[in-house]
Amino acid sequence: MRFDILTIFPELLRSPLEEGILRRALQRQQISVNLVNIRDFACDKHQMTDDRPFGGGEGMVMKPEPLSEALKSCQEPEKKTRTILLSPQGRRFDQRTAEEFAAEEEHLIFVCGRYEGVDQRFIDSYVDEELSIGDFILTGGELGAMIVVDTVTRLLPDVLGCADSSGKDTFSRNLLKHPQYTRPREFEGVEVPPELLSGNHEEIERYRFLESVRNTLKKRPQLLEEEKFSPAETKLLKKAGLFLQIRSIQHREIQ
Repeated sequence: MRFDILTIFPELLRSPLEEGILRRALQRQQISVNLVNIRDFACDKHQMTDDRPFGGGEGMVMKPEPLSEALKSCQEPEKKTRTILLSPQGRRFDQRTAEEFAAEEEHLIFVCGRYEGVDQRFIDSYVDEELSIGDFILTGGELGAMIVVDTVTRLLPDVLGCADSSGKDTFSRNLLKHPQYTRPREFEGVEVPPELLSGNHEEIERYRFLESVRNTLKKRPQLLEEEKFSPAETKLLKKAGLFLQIRSIQHREIQ
């Protein structure tokens, strides 16, 4: 997959691309990431990419001409391309959105806004979707764009070392992941749960499922509002005394 990121601060984004999974995916050519400096497409000698808002008011607004020219420089007519503006007004980015992008898109272009916003004429003419990473305000869209790149990349085929890793992540269902343990077997007087030492894979999976549900009930119970459980899972939940707690959250019978 190809990612283009339009920004006035390309150096801000280089470091994350030089570490970990993203670096390996780039080396293996599983992804390509092109950092486009919007200032290179400014129309004046001072490389101005913003100006005062018409009608007055606080702050500055990003100009449409440099943005449109920067965008045109990385478009590929033969490829399916989606242009995304990182914006607090956009659709909330979540794991489902990441899965959608990983499965359906081959070229994502991210426009990183700054200051008070982006000229609406550019948004209306060139942006396919506005995307928000949460209900808070950053100084710019760069960190949000990198979050989307990272999240989508790890869902692409063969990017992660373990093929099952992404399928068992938190949010692969509406459940948080179960607690994790590693060596040593005992740490500061606390031992690893015996179920994980049994060697019985079915018992371990049952234990992890129930712990995942307990973790979700404790930390993010609202996630369970729309979660569906199989008959076998429902039986386990009833036996563990968790069924009625979930039912009270969902206000409906779990089938």
